[in-house]
Amino acid sequence: MSGILKFVGRAVDYFEVTVLSLGVFALAALLIANVVARNFFRSIHYAEEVSMILVIFITFVGVSYAVRKARHIRMGAIFDALPPKPQKVLLIIIASYSAIVMFLMAYYSYEYVATARMTMQVTPSLRIPYWMTVVIVVLGFASAGIQYIRTIIKNFMEKEVWLSPEQQSEYEEEG
Repeated sequence: MSGILKFVGRAVDYFEVTVLSLGVFALAALLIANVVARNFFRSIHYAEEVSMILVIFITFVGVSYAVRKARHIRMGAIFDALPPKPQKVLLIIIASYSAIVMFLMAYYSYEYVATARMTMQVTPSLRIPYWMTVVIVVLGFASAGIQYIRTIIKNFMEKEVWLSPEQQSEYEEEG
């Protein structure tokens, strides 16, 4: 079972890093190409739409990646001043609350995607179903919620404080 979880973890990591890297590269290339085209020829008519889709994709794949790597915004002043045991308790409470919020946001975004699908909206330039461009929002929130659950489990299983399933606390105990 542990081997399967490690394989899935590596596959998810590879997917996220690849999507984020290619997404940022594609976004930069498209915007630069559009600026050049606008100045010398005609603007690329679908550039704004594809840029919007790429920004949504990068943002919501990045949410899960940030949680898994503990690269999200944290208010650490009180947390860092606490000894390890209270840190762990506080971290479990924060991760539990964050997981609930992520799963709620996944639910609400799912409702939004379902509504967009029922209305059969399409994007203006590319004419692709709008819901297909925002379904990553649901997946991003759900994946971030799963990462918070993994953080909680990791903190129950390990003696040390873990900020995420893959990132141990940054500070060593003074002693």
